[in-house]
Amino acid sequence: MSRCSGFRGGVAGAGHREVDEFVRKAEEIYATRLRAILEPEHVDTFVAIEPESGDYFIGKTLNEATRAARQTYPHRLTHAMRVGHRAALHFGMHVR
Repeated sequence: MSRCSGFRGGVAGAGHREVDEFVRKAEEIYATRLRAILEPEHVDTFVAIEPESGDYFIGKTLNEATRAARQTYPHRLTHAMRVGHRAALHFGMHVR
């Protein structure tokens, strides 16, 4: 599952409930509409979902996906996810 808890604490003027609802809507769109479309062909790419419209934007990088979304919806937030992953970004190190 591709999930990102992005924007938590980063949405100006929004409380936790609004942010949680925003994320929930975007993840629901991914789970019910986009997973079957995107995962077979676009694993490891990024998708930015605009929950109000349901529109989505794919990019090879997180920046590409969010930039495409901002061009179409300059005054709306989008929720970015990495296709085929539990999180958009991974931090830490790998020990062999």
